[in-house]
Amino acid sequence: MTRKLLRATGFMLSLLCSNVVFAQYLGIASPQSVGMSGSRLDAATERLQQHINEGDIAGVVAAVARDGKIVYFESLGNLNIEQAIPMQEDALFRMYSMTRQITSVAAMILYEQGKFQFDDPVKMYLPEFSEQKVLIDAGSTDLNQTRDRMGDMTIAHLLTHTSGLGSRSSRLYQENNVRDRNISLDQMVKNAASVPLFHDPGTQFRYGIHATIVGKLIEVWSGQPFEEFLNEQLLDPLQMDGTMFWASGDDAERLAVVYRPTNGRLLPYQIESFPFTARPRLIEGGVGMLSTVMDYMHFSQMILNGGVFNDNRVLQEATVELMFQNAVPEQAMPIGSSGYWLGSGWTLGGFNLVMDSSAYNFPVSAGTVWWDGSAGTRYLIDPAQNTIIVIMAQVSPSSGGGFRENFSRLVDAAIIERR
Repeated sequence: MTRKLLRATGFMLSLLCSNVVFAQYLGIASPQSVGMSGSRLDAATERLQQHINEGDIAGVVAAVARDGKIVYFESLGNLNIEQAIPMQEDALFRMYSMTRQITSVAAMILYEQGKFQFDDPVKMYLPEFSEQKVLIDAGSTDLNQTRDRMGDMTIAHLLTHTSGLGSRSSRLYQENNVRDRNISLDQMVKNAASVPLFHDPGTQFRYGIHATIVGKLIEVWSGQPFEEFLNEQLLDPLQMDGTMFWASGDDAERLAVVYRPTNGRLLPYQIESFPFTARPRLIEGGVGMLSTVMDYMHFSQMILNGGVFNDNRVLQEATVELMFQNAVPEQAMPIGSSGYWLGSGWTLGGFNLVMDSSAYNFPVSAGTVWWDGSAGTRYLIDPAQNTIIVIMAQVSPSSGGGFRENFSRLVDAAIIERR
């Protein structure tokens, strides 16, 4: 038996024998059976290992699916360098902004139940936003320099980051303690409504805290705590058993350490003052979740399947179609002035949508929905090639020497049969 065949056989056996994957309800296939090259995927593994060897990242877990089958699944490097703990297939990662899409999709379940319409004013459900003003100068933090708002913030504005709310890291929010993992969701909503908007609703795209506000709306619409609704209506049906807001007990043992490159070494780095190993007061639908690569594969496959996972319909196909259509108002386009922002739109499902693939610095099909997280995670759902990529590491800044982009390039190069 050749070395290449041995590797392929070992890969398939590891998938079949892994308790993690055994419960995933995604089929397993050889790369060749879905028009991909196994040797080129081997090159993707070698490049990831090179990133580890060069100190860009401590460890990584990555998976690729095509035609609904897992064709690649690797865990490399270390979960914890100091304790010499190897990376594991079911490692937990801080997803940060990859939480947003889960929250938005949960909201879509309630949309299908008729609990709201996209053009409903947010103040209809959260009266705190009724009298919110707008900064005269969006770069100012002077709460006295405001004007009356033109138009109302709607649910669609929240889902497309065009509401006028801003980023959790903005100076305005930081100076006024708008967001803290040690405050309640109700308190954060009040804080966000108590400071001015950066611009009138619907007039500009500004990436921000919108999904956390959507989390509160889910509580209002469903009559349940956000976390409870999420578990019952989305995470449980998708068998996302490793997706949570904090890790305790045995789960904490598989939470990957975040590292920061410092003077040629990777050193542990704590992004949040409140750790992800304790229950936070803020159950945060914007950036608050932990997950595993295979859990996010489940979520992504449901989207690519038009709302179905494991013969279980989670969303109607027409609703999922909205997740692949730009919904940013024309006057707020383009959503950025450079790089992939210039070639992107944003959908009612809370996803970044590739509209002009030439604006990207890695291969991606027009029509792909994707996003990443500020500690080194990323997913891409590509309907054109019928592929999904999920890759997770823990590094800050999240660039990690371009490990995610290089992985995408090599996976793209492994596609032999283009659709």
